[in-house]
Order: sequence, then C-alpha cells, then structure tokens
Amino acid sequence: MGRKEVEHVVGSRYVNRIAVLVSLRALLAAGTIMCALGFAGAASASAASAPAFLHATRVGAAPAGQSLKLIFPLKVDGAGLKRFAAAVSTPGSPLYGQYLSVAALARRFGASASTRARAMSYLRASGATDVRVDATGLLAEATMSVGDAERAFAAPLAQFRSADRTPFVAPVTATSVPAPLRGVIEGVVGLDTAPQASPSLASAAAQRASRATARTAHPDDSTLPRTGTPGGCPTGIAAGGQYPGFTPNQYLTAYDFGPLYDAGYKGQGERVALIEIDGFNLSDVTTFAQCFGLPVPPISGFGAGLSQPLPPGEEATLDLEILDAAAPDLKAIDVYESNSGAEETLSAFAAPLENKGRKPQVISASLGLCEQDAYGASGLAGIEASERLLELAAASGVSILASAGDNGSADCESESNVPVDALAVNYPASSWWVTGVGGTNLSLTTGNTIAAQPVWNDQSLLAAGGGGGFSALFRRPGYQSAVVRATVNKRAVPDVSMLADLLPGYVIYCTAQPDCISQDSTDPWQTVGGTSAGTPLLAGGVAIVDEMLKANHQENLGLLNPLLYKIGASSAASSVFYDVTTGGNDIGPFIPGGNGQPLGCCTATPGFDEASGWGSVAIGGLADQALALVPKTIKFSLHLPGQRPLARHKLLADVSCSAACSIGAFADIKVGRSKPFNVESRLFHRKKKGRTAIPIRFSGKELRTIRSALDHHKTVVATVYGALIDQLGDIEQNTGGKRVRIT
Repeated sequence: MGRKEVEHVVGSRYVNRIAVLVSLRALLAAGTIMCALGFAGAASASAASAPAFLHATRVGAAPAGQSLKLIFPLKVDGAGLKRFAAAVSTPGSPLYGQYLSVAALARRFGASASTRARAMSYLRASGATDVRVDATGLLAEATMSVGDAERAFAAPLAQFRSADRTPFVAPVTATSVPAPLRGVIEGVVGLDTAPQASPSLASAAAQRASRATARTAHPDDSTLPRTGTPGGCPTGIAAGGQYPGFTPNQYLTAYDFGPLYDAGYKGQGERVALIEIDGFNLSDVTTFAQCFGLPVPPISGFGAGLSQPLPPGEEATLDLEILDAAAPDLKAIDVYESNSGAEETLSAFAAPLENKGRKPQVISASLGLCEQDAYGASGLAGIEASERLLELAAASGVSILASAGDNGSADCESESNVPVDALAVNYPASSWWVTGVGGTNLSLTTGNTIAAQPVWNDQSLLAAGGGGGFSALFRRPGYQSAVVRATVNKRAVPDVSMLADLLPGYVIYCTAQPDCISQDSTDPWQTVGGTSAGTPLLAGGVAIVDEMLKANHQENLGLLNPLLYKIGASSAASSVFYDVTTGGNDIGPFIPGGNGQPLGCCTATPGFDEASGWGSVAIGGLADQALALVPKTIKFSLHLPGQRPLARHKLLADVSCSAACSIGAFADIKVGRSKPFNVESRLFHRKKKGRTAIPIRFSGKELRTIRSALDHHKTVVATVYGALIDQLGDIEQNTGGKRVRIT
C-alpha cells in the first residue's frame, strides 16, 4: 500500500508517528468533538506544531508561483446532516429509506449563502482563481499560488523530496485560519502535496514473491491451492501457473450470486462508481470479459483535478474486471481518477455526488491510509470534510464500500512498504458511513460452494493479511453496540470480508506497465489478491440487490451497515453471512524488523469479530432479507375532479399515495402570452395510503388577474401537478402536469 515512513501525521505528513499516537490518545481523553462526528479527537482550526522531517529531505523554499489546488471545508450543519443520515439509514426508523437528493441536502445542511459569499470573496481577494462552492454545499475549492497561500494562511511552505525521491510541497510550521474566515471555513486541505492514499492491492510483484516462497509457508498461513471447478478460456483458467487462481464462476457461485442471476438481475439500470489513483486499458477489460463470456458495461472515465487520464495500472484494472464479473449488465461504470494527494482524493470522493445526472447507487474505493497517516495527511479539517461527504452520500441513498487494508491489524507501512509494528486500521474503511471489507481465503467443493474459509493471513510469506481492529479516530457507532463492548467504545473494522488471499487469488488480465508487465513477468494473465479485490466484488453484489429492490418498488440499500448488523443479530444471520471462525489477522510475529511478538489483535470467533467482521456475504441471502426489511418506494398519482375555479376561487387536485406521505399540489397559470405564475397548495400529511383532495387556492390579486384576462378575451390555462414533499419541506418528486382551461 505504498505509504510513507513511520512519521506521517498531524499537520504535515512527515511527523513522528509516535507523537501522533500520543496526540490521538490525548484527543481520545479530551473527546471534544465526539458529539459532532463520532471522533475520538479534538477540533482545531490549525495544524499541529512544526513537523520533524525524518525521512524527507528539505530542498529549499517552495516556488512562489507554483499552483496549489486547495479545498476549504465550510461551516455547515454537520450535526443535523449526521442525524438525518443515521435516520434514513437505520431499519426501524420512521425515516428509513427516505433519502433526499444531493441538491436538497446541500440546501438544508450545506453552507449558508452568507458563508459561501464570505469564503469566495476572501479567497478571490487573496489572489485565488477558479473559486467555487461544490454541489454538495460542503466544500469551497480554489487554486492559489504558493505565495498567496503562504500569506493568506500564515503557512510557510517548503519543497521536500521523499525517500523515494518524490518532490512535494508542505507547511513547515502550524497553519491557521485567518480571522476573516473564522466561523466560515474549518481549515484548508491541499497545502501538503505529497502522495497520500494507496491501493489495498497485493501486487503482481508480491504475488510472484509469494509463489516463490509458498513451499516454506508457515503452518498457520491461510494460503491454499485452488479448489473447486474453474471455468473460462484455457489461458484464463491456467493463469498463475503452478498456483492458478479462482475464476469468476467460482467466486460468484461461492458467494451466492446465482439466485439473482437466475431471476434476471445482473445490474441493469444501476450505476457504480470506482475511486481510483491509476488508470486502465479498456482492451484489458474486454479481453477478460471475452475469456469468461461476459458483456462489458459502458465505462466512462472522469478526472478529479486531472487534465488527462492516468497511466494504466493494476488496481483500476482489477476493480473493473471483478466488478464486470459480478454485475455484467450494469447501466454504467464511472471511474473517477485522481492523484493520491489529500486534496485530490477528497475531490474524487465528492465528484460522483456532484456529477449531474450520474449519481451512482454504489461507490467502491479500493484505497486508503492507516488512520494515523490519514489524520496526518489532511489534518482534522480534512477528516471532517471527508466524513461530511460520506454522511451526505448515505443521506442520499448511496452505498460506499472500502477495502480494510492488506497488512492485517498493523495497517500502517514504512517508507519501504513494510508494516509498522503497531496496531492500526484503514481509513475510510473505519468511517461509520462506509462498509469496510476485510479478507479471507476459500476452499471450495467441486460445485464451487464454500467448504472452508479462514481469515486471510500470509504472515510468513509477505507479512500480509486482511485489515481489521479498532479505530483510533472514531467511537463505536450505534449499529455496533451489540458486538463491541461499551468499555471499548471504538469503531470496529471490518464489517464483512471477502476473498483476498494471494494464493490462489483472483485471475485478471492486465497489460499495464510496469505494474503487470515487467522484465520478470510478460504474461498479462496473472493472479492477484488483496482486500481491494473483494471490495468491487461485493459492490457488484450490492448493485444487483439494488436492482432487485427497484423492480419490487423498494428503496436502495444505501448505507449497508445498520442493515447488516441488524441481520447479524437475528436468526437470519446464517442465511446471509458465511461465518469465519478460523484464523486471525495478527501478523506481528512476522513483521520485518519488529519484535517478533503478536500485536494482540485479532482472532476469528463465531459471530462478529475484528478479524473478519460478520464473515463473507451470500448475495442471494442478502437479497431475501432486503426484500423483507427495506421499505417500499412511495408511488403517487394525480387525478383532476370537476373544476369550477372562478366560482370556488381554487383549483382541485386529488393526489394519491401508496403509503404514508407528505403531499401537496401546485399549478402554473398561463395568461395569454405572458410568463406563467405559480400557485401552491398547503402541505398535507397522510398517515397511510389513500387519496387526498387538495385545494390550490387563488389569492385576491390572482383572481383579479385571471378575470381581467378573460374580460379581454385572453386564454387562461392552468397546468396542475401533484407533489411529493420530502422531510425538509422541498418537492422531492412531482407528477406530470394536467391542463385545465379556465373560463
């Protein structure tokens, strides 16, 4: 997962991690913002003290003219957004499933008009260009020169070079919010341009290394030979050589996709977004699909802060091919590519929510940082901004899945990509609003059903395993109260787990150089592992469950976790989860340079545990439970009874709902060739399904206008609409219009 050394955290990225751990513990004790975000941390408008650069070389002053793309988290109603997101995501809540559009959420919970205006005015006056507030209403964005940023935010910047010779700019002292912006913005993200996020992918090179040492694997390692019955073209089946990997027919059967496929659900009408920090060759996906008899959904690439697509890489290729295998008839796959800096990845998560007409039902992110590094990379303001975006996604009915990492319970890595000998979990998988996907291995029957499933832990081969443990940033969410002790009071990760082990791994086709094709490997057919493979697999399953729900007039799954934990605590758990009870993800004894001792977490047990979550997911079983628990969508219609608008001083609209609802009606009145004026009814609340007669009353002035027009022989036509009103009092949906001529 390519992260940097043991010293990234508070403020700028290259701070001693020990200091950060101490800082986070102090914040836990203070607990000053837990009530707002569930953080075990304290809020601050500024970064920590000046960083101690241990593994980066300062090469001079940052060029004053260098452009920086910056994000400014705005002052918003975060507490209200969090409450609403929880309410619409929790089974049993009166608001469960009553999601709102991004635009409606931005109006209600986003920054006020005055806050937006003050932020934009100050930034422009400070020399910023391309200043805007994004469609979520949560973030202001701007481009500033280094010199302007230093003056505006009292942030001396320097140029550095990391141990791998990557150049970057970063603050060398604490930064602060200038007085005119206090109470307007929460901080600034993007002053540190070092690469941050890394994919949760056990690479081809790691795969080859693991094969070379497989014969000396420790008895407790989870590596297994391929079992079951593979299918596909001969070259695909043979990928991996002596250690061939699983083919799509195997893992799809193992995870119970069959019942939905048999019912005709393969993703039609659904859109999935992938967040990536590398690119892809469409021809690779096509070759993979042809081998396994799959269609390829329309794939569109979008750059988050990029002027051109990123070079093809192994991660995006893997995600696309596994997602294609899981949901081959998707309406669309949208790939959001960004560089890996804090500002870029934050933009990439925002992009699917503000891409007009392309809001996805599911977002899959096979990337992240250990929490200590994430906190250091973007500061508290960046974490808060990310959480707001994730809450908004949940409130709008989007499911977000993220990989839990590939270093077992020691998620942080050193500069040389070696796990750090300390407990840590991956962000954003550790967020309340994300389903964290851990890792297992599979032993299959000849019919490709699961015979055994240990936690992924290749400890002696590569010190790699499925991520999991307890958050240092977030309190225990309400949905985990039955499985995490009150005395612990921390978010536990992962929520579920899927196939991730390097051996046998997943078969993919990849020509990206040098990720897949290099001097020591020229065969594009290869096998890979990692929690980043299990994440798009489950995302595809969620998309086809959403498709089935839509066909049955039910809402999207949205945030999965409250539903998953409700099922896990019920008698239906065994029909949805393949419980993982063997193995663990503690790689402590095998961490190079470590003390050779276990880290103390985590071991698989019956039911929920921090090594595998609830276990892996049977998609067919999840679909059955979703049918029983997810609420129906509200259908409504309009009927116009007999009208005598001038005599009654009103129009009449009969609006019907299929369930309890809030409704109204409105009319556009067209007088001759004049611009129409609008007349609205008051709001009506129905406690159950049925029809309501709704009057749309004219004011005295409106009646006089209509009568005067008729006296002058002008045509007056009313177009009447029924309106479904959301929880914020906005029109969520309206019927088609019906015309009434007023005479």
